[in-house]
Amino acid sequence: MGMREHKSSSCFVTNKSMRMTRTSSQNYVQAMEIVSTQMRTSHNATVEVGTGPNTNYVLFQCYDDLSSQDCVLCYAETRTVFPSCYPRNGARIYLDGCFMRLLNYSFYEEYTGSYDTIVCGNITGESVEFQNSTKQAVLNVVADALSNDEYFGRGEVAAARGNMSVYVMAKCWTTLSLGDCRKCLENASDVISKCLPWSEGRALNTGCFMRYSNKDFLNPLPLTSGSKSKGKTVAIIISIISSVVVLVVTLTIALYIRRRRYIQHRRRGSYDAEKLAKILTDSSLNFKYSTIEKATTNWDESKKLGQGGFGTVYKGVLSDGREIAVKRLYVNNKLRAADFYNEVNIISSVEHKNLVRLLGCSCSGPESILIYEYVPNMSLDLFIFDAIKGKKLNWEKRSFQDDKSHISTAIAGTLGYMAPEYLAYGQLTEKVDVYSFGILLLEIITGMENNKSNALEYTDNLVSTAWELFQKGTVEQIFDPNLSMDVHPNTIFKKVAIKVVHVGLLCTQEAPSLRPTMSTILKMLAKDDEHLPLPSNPPFADEKTMELNNITQKLLHDHEGESSYSVATVSHSEFYPR
Repeated sequence: MGMREHKSSSCFVTNKSMRMTRTSSQNYVQAMEIVSTQMRTSHNATVEVGTGPNTNYVLFQCYDDLSSQDCVLCYAETRTVFPSCYPRNGARIYLDGCFMRLLNYSFYEEYTGSYDTIVCGNITGESVEFQNSTKQAVLNVVADALSNDEYFGRGEVAAARGNMSVYVMAKCWTTLSLGDCRKCLENASDVISKCLPWSEGRALNTGCFMRYSNKDFLNPLPLTSGSKSKGKTVAIIISIISSVVVLVVTLTIALYIRRRRYIQHRRRGSYDAEKLAKILTDSSLNFKYSTIEKATTNWDESKKLGQGGFGTVYKGVLSDGREIAVKRLYVNNKLRAADFYNEVNIISSVEHKNLVRLLGCSCSGPESILIYEYVPNMSLDLFIFDAIKGKKLNWEKRSFQDDKSHISTAIAGTLGYMAPEYLAYGQLTEKVDVYSFGILLLEIITGMENNKSNALEYTDNLVSTAWELFQKGTVEQIFDPNLSMDVHPNTIFKKVAIKVVHVGLLCTQEAPSLRPTMSTILKMLAKDDEHLPLPSNPPFADEKTMELNNITQKLLHDHEGESSYSVATVSHSEFYPR
């Protein structure tokens, strides 16, 4: 299985795309679930959900040398990227392991566009021999990609002198015709040569992706195309002769058993739903849907406080005069109603002066709703990530040294705070909450949002940036300068801040089993002499991280006559062999 190395790329958002509406947001969530199902059996997916201007067209493809497991993780990473494109509803997300595009029109046959670009990395210039080898390798790989149905090519060419080789990979989206794939790769070949003599180059085109490097980033293919074809032919002949009778009998039995289980599941699900409905109705945590509608004046747009990847938040006033914040979730999954209510029951019992209290929920209407107490000063993120307001939050106000509370996360997590195993497989465990808490620690110390870190010459997500600087012993480079404004130089601020970052990195390790428990985390933060183990790699990061310089990004087409565009920096994954 390939080893993942973190890189940086860009999320392209066109201004001609319509703004995200509630309907298109619901369609997006549904489309992502369909893509998730399709790509588990295939390395690609095309999905169309909705009607009219709210339709979501989605294309997702993993590169052909990516393992099935890494393809799932790569898809999970793309899902964390798109919310940063709000409120636009169009995006092109390039990762070195996969690609996803989402728009409100059918774009599947497009192979070029005004937002195509190149990214060049590793400013060290290479020899003329390396440059010539790169050009030859690109020609070979293009020919390889055009000779197979997957439009995928890869290869290696050794330089004429020295022991250096160049590695190249190219991939067209399979929705293109052969002729359009050829045009896209020819364009990519031309523009990627502009990165020479640099040792890294990527062409991010509308219909294809190309990369060259002096490092071996290619994953091993399980079989060559020739041996795969011969093996498949033999397997088909043997299977037809030996198993046709067994297949018919097995299929008949399986259909009968599946039908019986389906009927039993429907009966059991109906009973559970009725039982849960009664529990919710009798609970003090339950709010009638009509009550919330009235409190928000039928979801008046003027009362909208904000919008995220999972729902929209409105301000409301109950009949007794209490002000509330209402989160209207896009997803109303009745199959998870029991889990939803159990989490509401637990989280609503948590009370602390620094936590917004969850008052209850409503599941009786067309969507699930969460009701929180209304906080006039808004959310912490509006202060900590603001250059002006952040000055009000010095170290004393951020440290919460008298905090004896337990930590709990919200039900529908914000994507930037969610652990990769939850995004990829839906595994909700204590260690998912630990990951979210680690992100929060890093954001408090740095004053930067995860997936929006751009303090350095290259762009990375916050976790990877902090981990790399921690490895170098220079993590203070990303400390929020507002923290030390009122702190005397002789205090132990730096030591404590480094420890908080250290704990945050332990919480965000890729392997859930390596993340500490919350009780251990509290000990780490409370005791000065507590020994802390070294953190391992965070998700989608590796110690051989290559720095990409966004200064080298070049737009390759004339934008005259086109609508303006914005580029939102995002993080992405790359997959290397060991």
